[in-house]
Amino acid sequence: MTWMSCVLLAGASCSFAAGSHSLRETAAGWFEMGVGISDRIPERTNDWPLLTTQFSAVTPENCMKPVAIQPADGRFNFAQADAFVDFAARHGLKVVGHCLVWAKDDRTPPWFYRDGDRPASAELLLQRMRRHIETVVGRYRGRIAAWDVVNEALDDGTNFLRPSGWEKACGEEFIAKAFEYAHQADPKAFLIYNDYNNELPAKREKTIRLIRSLRAKNVPVHAVGLQGHYELGRLPLADLEATLVGMRELGVKVVVSELDIDAIPRARWWADGGKHREELAKLDPYRDGCPPEILKQQADEYAQLFRLFRQYADVIARVSFWNLHDGQSWLNYFPWQRVNHPLLFDRQGRPKPAFDAVIGELSAGK
Repeated sequence: MTWMSCVLLAGASCSFAAGSHSLRETAAGWFEMGVGISDRIPERTNDWPLLTTQFSAVTPENCMKPVAIQPADGRFNFAQADAFVDFAARHGLKVVGHCLVWAKDDRTPPWFYRDGDRPASAELLLQRMRRHIETVVGRYRGRIAAWDVVNEALDDGTNFLRPSGWEKACGEEFIAKAFEYAHQADPKAFLIYNDYNNELPAKREKTIRLIRSLRAKNVPVHAVGLQGHYELGRLPLADLEATLVGMRELGVKVVVSELDIDAIPRARWWADGGKHREELAKLDPYRDGCPPEILKQQADEYAQLFRLFRQYADVIARVSFWNLHDGQSWLNYFPWQRVNHPLLFDRQGRPKPAFDAVIGELSAGK
């Protein structure tokens, strides 16, 4: 590949040279290639060549979440979301709105749940949800192609739904209503239920239960989002395949909504009651660069993933990476701060071995 030179600025990426391989072009005929991107992309001109060459769909990281759009009752803030949508339109990129309802109390503006000094009733909570969705989806009708309508509503433990103000007041009804309101506001939008770890057996069964329940009520849910935050050496390939088969049987599409492969596995952060956290918080093994053997392992695992994705291209509508390149990845800070290397492009926006592996898989069979 031929690369243009770049000046290394904080947070900047290189320009992707004409003639280089393109994910979006190579994936054509299989599925869309997307990316979760900074809300400030209209100002980050150094990111534009890499973004527009490689991806066809963009998801804003934060500016369309409820707490950003309507932090107080009736006080809507669309400045950053408008700029994001305008940018995407100018560059021929589809927008995935993220998200209309986040079923976690720490991600929902507290006013949603309150009626003066009392908890809001189910009726009031749904009324507020409807106004929020009608206002947001209606504003971007015809301009936002897809919405993550409800995010992370399923429980990680033994409950069906995650405990939240939504679940406490409304039970399952808030999920069905959110999709109904979104569909009414834009009948042509592609509507997604999005979650994490929902390819794993216990949560997969909850996902299947949820989609069956929604479908039985004729609720317009079009796809399930699998967040896809994987760890090196821990790809759940068999579980992913079982989930893809299950979604095919249900007649819904899948989007891999937030893909990366953590080069510094993080599972021990939560193991054994968190007793390893002090030790892990000091772990930063690749701050001076990622070793070739780790890059090769990562490339091999990305190849395995995309081989599977290609085999189920009839089910998968889109694969979106989460962040543009390694330097912008959320995994540099979560769950502890370290220099991470989870994506296809390095900190200067240059392709890594994983990029070539993915291009190879997407080119197979063509």
